[in-house]
Amino acid sequence: MALLLLSLGLSLVSAQELNPRAIVRKSYDMAKVSGVWYSVSMASDDMKRIEENGDLRVFIRNIESLKDGGLRFHFLFMVHGECVQVAMVCERTERDGEYAVSYEGDNKVFLLETDYKLYITFHLRNIRNGTDTNVLALYGRVPNLSPSFLNRFEKVCRKYGLGPQNIISLSNQNTCFKYKK
Repeated sequence: MALLLLSLGLSLVSAQELNPRAIVRKSYDMAKVSGVWYSVSMASDDMKRIEENGDLRVFIRNIESLKDGGLRFHFLFMVHGECVQVAMVCERTERDGEYAVSYEGDNKVFLLETDYKLYITFHLRNIRNGTDTNVLALYGRVPNLSPSFLNRFEKVCRKYGLGPQNIISLSNQNTCFKYKK
């Protein structure tokens, strides 16, 4: 029995490895993005905004592809110790994988890459009061992704001038999710 459980566990881990050939970086099929997602990691050039109680620290629950081409993100975040659910609609722009939304300033949301099945990476560019903030987010179809996905996210972050000191793990940190299922 122990051997059966071990082989099952190993097959689940190996099934969660990053497949570079499955990575999509353009011509996105947004219907495949729809569904349940979990916040895995975030990175920013302004850490205060993604640290605990930061205005851009959000926990994804679901993404919906809308008929007009927009995206609806369902988030949870803490406000004064209370879990709050928010649905935010991002309008599609003319560029593939680019969306616009007003929240704490003017924002562009860019889908950077995905394999649709296990992970997706977004880049948020927020301009508020003349200050430009960049946030990258790694979401997974499961709450915890294998190290290959985390290493990939770190590599993507470096392209935006963000090093390991700019990355925070969100796995197992969403206390709201435990109460809002």
